[in-house]
Amino acid sequence: MYDISKKIRGLRPSAIREILKNMSDPDMISFAGGNPAVECFPIDAIRHYSEQLLAEKPVRMLLYSTTEGIPELRESALAFANRYGAISRPEDDIAILTGSQQAMDFIARLFCDEGDTVIAEDPSFVGALNSFRASGAKTIGVPMEEDGVDLAKLEEAFAATPRPKLFYVIPNFQNPTGLVTSAAKRRAIYELAAKYNVPVLEDNPYGELRFEGEYIPPIKSYDEKGMVLYCGSFSKILAPGMRLAYVIANRELIEKIVTIKQCSDTHTNTWSQMVCDAWLRGSDTEAHIAAIRQVYKRKCNLMLSEMDRQFSKKISYTRPSGGMFLWATLPDGVDMLDFVRQAQQRKVAVVPGNAFLCDEDASSQCFRLNYSTPGDEDIVRGIGILGALTKEVCD
Repeated sequence: MYDISKKIRGLRPSAIREILKNMSDPDMISFAGGNPAVECFPIDAIRHYSEQLLAEKPVRMLLYSTTEGIPELRESALAFANRYGAISRPEDDIAILTGSQQAMDFIARLFCDEGDTVIAEDPSFVGALNSFRASGAKTIGVPMEEDGVDLAKLEEAFAATPRPKLFYVIPNFQNPTGLVTSAAKRRAIYELAAKYNVPVLEDNPYGELRFEGEYIPPIKSYDEKGMVLYCGSFSKILAPGMRLAYVIANRELIEKIVTIKQCSDTHTNTWSQMVCDAWLRGSDTEAHIAAIRQVYKRKCNLMLSEMDRQFSKKISYTRPSGGMFLWATLPDGVDMLDFVRQAQQRKVAVVPGNAFLCDEDASSQCFRLNYSTPGDEDIVRGIGILGALTKEVCD
């Protein structure tokens, strides 16, 4: 009936969103989502700054704004990103966007034509992969090792003909695996990108959620040639419903991204931007982030301790030092999709690993669990249910 474009015709719905559609059952325990812990939202601060700004600057708060973001937040967000050491350079600029997903979409539009190739960690964030596919690109995966992407395989992918248009990487507490790219590999990734002239999209929504180990400088901090686009987010430390993210990149690229945004939503929500700026300038953000880290550390340790106690010993899983996710692997011979279906029948939702693969038709023995969203009681009960199921299918 409708002559839908070829780009859209080939898109598949997000497996995560499809699972969440079925979450209306109040008895369902969800380890499938990716929401921050709601108890960490600074609700009182958001209310305070909203009321203050509406009293003092109501017209500005309710009017249209500039596409690249209000000047105050561009300044304070840049200072926030650079607070541990320089990420941006004098030739860089920043744009405020409506969440990280918009950054993925715009950057895909910026670089990708029909038939182009985008390289990504395999597995990787399904929202980004879908953005690349929606722009007509083919996603090629490079396997992950314990300390990040396999560098030899990455160089092979960069050296391929035709040259890939982009490399997508999540160095901190990667979604879905929870893995961290080491400092040595971050530098090596940049050096390969510069050698083969492949831009890097460095996505860092989880970097503030480190609860073990030391800060590792981002790939962008090595960027001497304007090869890296760095994306940060306030969803995980402020509130996801405010839809605030930023991109730091060479000024020429930011100008193009701003032009793309003018064709999309004109500008990011002014209220959210003004409240976020006031929060960054007026609150003890370091204390707030430290408190979030403690909540996530406790929840992660609780989930891991229950998995250690109740899961079949034939299942392996990552042990994150931050972020929101861990990645479990079933032994060969076990049907992962059937395992996920059986878990949902028993009122526990997890995400099948094939949803995160660069090859949409590939199979996986893995599934993702989220520990930031569920409460302690649900973590204990849900892992108990999953543990019994793992022993049924594996032992």
